Amino acid sequence: MEKKSTRVAYGEALVKLGKMNEDIVVLEADLSKSTMTAYFQKEFPERHINLGIAEADMIVTAAGFATTGKIAFASTFAHFAAGRAFDQIRNSVAYPQLNVKICPTHAGISLGEDGGSHQSVEDVALMRAIPGMVVLSPADAVETEKMIFAVAEYEGPVYVRLGRLNIPVLFDENYKFEIGKAVTLREGNDVAILATGLMVLEALEATKLLEEKGVKARVINVSTIKPLDKETVLKAAKECKFIVTSEEHSVIGGLGSAVSEYLSEVHPTKVIKHGIQDIFGQSADGETMLTNYGLRAKDIAETVLKNL
Repeated sequence: MEKKSTRVAYGEALVKLGKMNEDIVVLEADLSKSTMTAYFQKEFPERHINLGIAEADMIVTAAGFATTGKIAFASTFAHFAAGRAFDQIRNSVAYPQLNVKICPTHAGISLGEDGGSHQSVEDVALMRAIPGMVVLSPADAVETEKMIFAVAEYEGPVYVRLGRLNIPVLFDENYKFEIGKAVTLREGNDVAILATGLMVLEALEATKLLEEKGVKARVINVSTIKPLDKETVLKAAKECKFIVTSEEHSVIGGLGSAVSEYLSEVHPTKVIKHGIQDIFGQSADGETMLTNYGLRAKDIAETVLKNL
């Protein structure tokens, strides 16, 4: 399968957007070669602003651009965006509901060798808690491009979680993405696996292992974590024996929490949260990290069989 990182797809999408819309501006915190906004910088140097290693300044400057009618995309590493600039995102972007798109890369433990200090495993939890913030996590490069175009059309603050690791391209150009809508990729009524980001591929691979055991698993790509697609989640809860959520994020505050919070109120259902179990990352290559932290198809399958 072709492989491409979501950060590369993001950089390419920004260039396409920039050619279509002169109101697109891109802000960077001295990491353009890592976040791939260097592509945009090369094409539109007058619309690319490097604020240096000053993430808080970057977010506030993006907010300023948004007040003038510009569509501001701000990028750095996920840990620096959600962590260092949390106050500015909350008070300067979300509180006034400004049209700023926060699109950090290098999220999760698949960032790899930079280690636990740089691997954001709590960014979704932080962004979900901010009133009015839309939180997105694409499954592959194709969905990333479609997501970025949708984000540009959406009026209001958005957080898009992107990765460093080259991952398989799952979808073709006919794939449809819509903010607030989850997509069912496989049908099955024994268990519903609700996955997000690079865990979507692992969930699909897990269905093959489960089929060998006579288990039919439904796989749902939850690329919009907030607002949650309640209709699709509730349908899965009613039609399947239980739910497993899978994410490259802490099991505290992420997709699993969002699904559990909703279902506990409307249709109490057994929800098993598969993800990072309240620990920090370490330093190793991205693929090794995913294996060492139990974020593989076999781990999802084992989780399902254990709870079936």
